[in-house]
Amino acid sequence: METNALQQIAHLRREYTRGGLRRNDLPADPLALFEHWLRQACDAQLPDPTAMSVATVDAQGQPYQRIVLLKHYDAQGMIFYTNLGSRKAQQLQHNPRISLLFPWHMLERQVMVTGEVEQLSVLEVMKYFHSRPRDSQIGAWVSKQSSRISARGVLESKFLELKQKFQQGEIPLPSFWGGYRVKFNSMEFWQGGEHRLHDRFFYQREGDGWKIDRLAP
Repeated sequence: METNALQQIAHLRREYTRGGLRRNDLPADPLALFEHWLRQACDAQLPDPTAMSVATVDAQGQPYQRIVLLKHYDAQGMIFYTNLGSRKAQQLQHNPRISLLFPWHMLERQVMVTGEVEQLSVLEVMKYFHSRPRDSQIGAWVSKQSSRISARGVLESKFLELKQKFQQGEIPLPSFWGGYRVKFNSMEFWQGGEHRLHDRFFYQREGDGWKIDRLAP
């Protein structure tokens, strides 16, 4: 069984035929192209089009990745929220450099972003926190993210306990819950192409503008 699976993996391949990406089609600002591609991913009804792989590095240089949802973006950066005691938050405190990857496989596209994070203000976090569904707000209180637990029942019992506690009124913002703004300094767009001749364009911040290079696939 394992041998057959390995053989299947070795021979899995397909052609990328959805179209190319040309230099003349690129806007001067990468955020404009990102917004266009994100809108197309939403229109195509891809599952979780705002899901991105977030890569951080620990004090020993070991990289870690996990999927997080993009919650806002503008010229100042890309925003996500998390428990400030989580592994990713601890790693970002040590090293604010970060990489994001949007894997829009069904459109034969991916976007990679690099930059540094800054922690959001309490006001920014509170505004978003209270826009979340009530059960999600309670869920933020339940989990001490990345800590070891003995069983799922521990989480479920705590959730029910806090749901009863917060039955009335507004749920307060946990002091350990916050968010980050990724101030991006590069953005790479990858569009699959036939015969593995993929199109890759790399935007690198240069002064007040952006330098654009085509990269070999």
